[in-house]
Amino acid sequence: MDQMNNAPPVGILQRLEPGIRRILAPNPSPMTFWGTNTYVVGEGRVAVIDPGPALPAHYDAILGGLNHGEVISHILVTHAHLDHSPLARPLSEATGAPVLAYGDATAGRSAVMRDLVARGMASGGEGVDRDFNPDSCVADGDILDFGDWRMQAIWTPGHFANHMSFALEDAVFTADHVMGWASSLVSPPDGDLTAFMASCRRLAAREDRIYYPGHGAPVTDPAARVNWLIQHRLGREAEILAALDGPPQDIPSLTRRIYTETPKALLPAAARNVFAHLIDLTTRDLVRPAPMLDFTAKFTRIG
Repeated sequence: MDQMNNAPPVGILQRLEPGIRRILAPNPSPMTFWGTNTYVVGEGRVAVIDPGPALPAHYDAILGGLNHGEVISHILVTHAHLDHSPLARPLSEATGAPVLAYGDATAGRSAVMRDLVARGMASGGEGVDRDFNPDSCVADGDILDFGDWRMQAIWTPGHFANHMSFALEDAVFTADHVMGWASSLVSPPDGDLTAFMASCRRLAAREDRIYYPGHGAPVTDPAARVNWLIQHRLGREAEILAALDGPPQDIPSLTRRIYTETPKALLPAAARNVFAHLIDLTTRDLVRPAPMLDFTAKFTRIG
């Protein structure tokens, strides 16, 4: 979805609705779209959600954009990717505000992903902030009470194991789990498609008014967007299962067969996506890897 012509100005704190402001980091890329959205919640004593990448200009813009007399009381981090979390510690040191998150970069991994890592599988392709460590860990369902306003923590693993969304009444900060401009990257072992689908269905059961994502414009029809994400993944799953009607195949051959119009340079990322689906299908006993579940296995459809 092309929203680039509607990108907000970089480094300017803009009011989106009462109690919610956004400031765009200067880090546009094919993975971040127009850049990382940093959010400021509240007035007077405020919380910062996703301080963003380690860019001095963005650090200065956050502090310089606050109203006179405003104080940052808390820093919330949705997940430990390098475009979301690195400024949390410098901002905390400057303001005294504690950093809150689900956990460090390894928190929340499933047993399947932990096993893949133990057998030597490297990171899923996006920049992981391995130094990230919050001051306090926030559990799923926790209510964060900041006096004039309250937020509920919603653990939404899938794009990243420690991914947390935050609900301010019927407005949800969904970071990279739900975005309006593209579907989320799910790349093992940091990404987990089984968890991603469960998180989507959990959000679909809510009746939220709006999503504020980590990249791109606000999602004004949350129900439709989450349903699209679910159907998109189910469609890809059907393609993979259809491609496995026959002899066993490895991930590169499946990727070439399914992603016929994808530029060659993007095929490695597509292959990680195929692997994410194959892990999910394996755990559901719909495919069987040989000799074991890893990126080099050959996969056979069961039944």
